[in-house]
Amino acid sequence: MRIQLSRIPEWVKAGIYVIILIAIGTSGYMFIESYSWLDALYMTIITISTVGFREVYPLSDPGKIFTMFIILSSLGVVAYFISHLTQRLFKAQLSFFFSGNLKNLKLKKMENHIIVCGYGRNGKQVVEELTAFDEKVIVVDKDHELVVNNATQAFQVIEGDATEDEVLLKAGIARARALIATLPLDADNLFVVLTARALNPDLNIISRASSESAERKLHMAGVNSVVMPERVGGAHMATLVAHPDVMEFMEHLNIHGHSPVQLMEIACADLPEDLMHKPLKELELRKKTGANIIGYKTAGGEYILNPSPETKLYPHSKIFVLGTREQAEEMRRILRGGIPKIKSR
Repeated sequence: MRIQLSRIPEWVKAGIYVIILIAIGTSGYMFIESYSWLDALYMTIITISTVGFREVYPLSDPGKIFTMFIILSSLGVVAYFISHLTQRLFKAQLSFFFSGNLKNLKLKKMENHIIVCGYGRNGKQVVEELTAFDEKVIVVDKDHELVVNNATQAFQVIEGDATEDEVLLKAGIARARALIATLPLDADNLFVVLTARALNPDLNIISRASSESAERKLHMAGVNSVVMPERVGGAHMATLVAHPDVMEFMEHLNIHGHSPVQLMEIACADLPEDLMHKPLKELELRKKTGANIIGYKTAGGEYILNPSPETKLYPHSKIFVLGTREQAEEMRRILRGGIPKIKSR
């Protein structure tokens, strides 16, 4: 494969020139002065570096002329190499400095984001799903190597212990929408929940747990929801045996951000006046958007599956729709703006 010189970095070219000069010097001393390869290499290095050491053996006249050639050649080549290498290192440090400042600036401006404490197996899966939904995510983990390896990801990463107040404050917990604790130890998750609830009483907190005892303690600490991976996994496997076709259907009817058709929730917190207390059949949301309403949550927290056309919308309720992102966004727009009024002629 042909290599284009224009694409080779200048500092690499300079390094190649230095290597060529060393090879020429070593070969020249071996040929002119009959030095061994080690003595020839040593003589070339001390000549190029101009350290002032005495030659290995007294030089002949041709050897002196060759040495002057090496010294004059090395003045330009070595200076060229050092200048480009220094320039590259300076640019790298400058880029790291500005990228760090830019990262801190983004963290300070970020709001309504989600903090994920721990980037293990569960944490990584959580982040992948959230970023698929275009959510703003900040990961907190004390593993330095993990932080460095994920510095260029779409989500922000903070190195630190999530159980410390300073680290959560740096992650903008006061401006965050939710916190997900996925640390491997229940005790650490419990401490994170206590700390987070004290720093932001209105925060939506979700935590993993490995036992029912830990689940009870997490609820007492103020967590909104607790997920036990073993319980979820066991129920999934049992259903695969008892109702395999149902599970296959549910795999198609999923809530993953990578799927074109998703199950999504739409809040009716700020309903316009012309939509309040209106039954679903009058709104014709299915006809206008193409999305299906398959569930309804009342303001009191009651869930209604497959709501009837007579179900009315009330403020602070939620509807669950099945459709594409575009269809769900159109439904949100209608519920925010109300039903367009037809002008009379």
